[in-house]
Amino acid sequence: MANVVRAALVQATWTGDTESMVAKHEEHAREAARRGAKIIGFQEVFNSPYFCQVEEPEHYRWAEPVPDGPTVRRMRALARETGMVIVAPVFEAEQPGFYYNTAAVIDADGTYLGKYRKHHIPQLKGFREKFYFKPGNLGWPVFDTAVGKVGVYICYDRHFPEGWRQLGLAGAQLVYNPSATHRSLSSHLWRLEQPAAAVANGYYIAAINRVGQEEYGDNDFYGTSYFVDPRGQFVGDVASDSEEELVIRDIDLDLIEEVRQTWAFYRDRRPDAYEGLVQP
Repeated sequence: MANVVRAALVQATWTGDTESMVAKHEEHAREAARRGAKIIGFQEVFNSPYFCQVEEPEHYRWAEPVPDGPTVRRMRALARETGMVIVAPVFEAEQPGFYYNTAAVIDADGTYLGKYRKHHIPQLKGFREKFYFKPGNLGWPVFDTAVGKVGVYICYDRHFPEGWRQLGLAGAQLVYNPSATHRSLSSHLWRLEQPAAAVANGYYIAAINRVGQEEYGDNDFYGTSYFVDPRGQFVGDVASDSEEELVIRDIDLDLIEEVRQTWAFYRDRRPDAYEGLVQP
């Protein structure tokens, strides 16, 4: 019998406030559960606008502790209610002056499994993240969940192959990549990088992008979220480039072993020859 998991993601428009944004995602999750999904992931800093378009101290107000802040507590209750694994990206406040771009991973019974902190922090027009976030310092954890082994890699991370590989070596079967990226900068890369990473590392990727424009800048977030399989093929259609959407797809985890046996990329790795790659 095939090892099929029904997985979901949400690409959402900003509502204007945290309470309604979280409530909207709760309703998407309940709908996904009604349709049989067992795991769901949300976009980068899902409970806030993408405030990193500007550098303003007022935006530290979006930060909260993980796992003891209000949003992650609500997500734990939602996981218990729906019986789904939840990947919830938020702006994390660890202590004064220590802030991270983080995703909490919650198991289907509401257990907090841990968090991933974004490693690669951009500082570009429209993406002023170094003003807010320290680089991640928790490595590349892979979480044993009710649906399998799940990893996270956040937005700008996707341009760096090293983390994708670390997740594969740690056994990831499905990696969520919550993002906030806009048309004029990287749209031509969006349908290239994650499929290529899925092929190179032999797992599924859920690529999530925001959609629409928000009040803190000119970024036009173009959606087109998708699931991609270990062969680099989209699982079903790519989402809209202009509308909010709940995407639900069936992914066959048995395909991972089949692809890895066929292409044998892990067998033919040469870590003994790669020392120079990590020299500064």
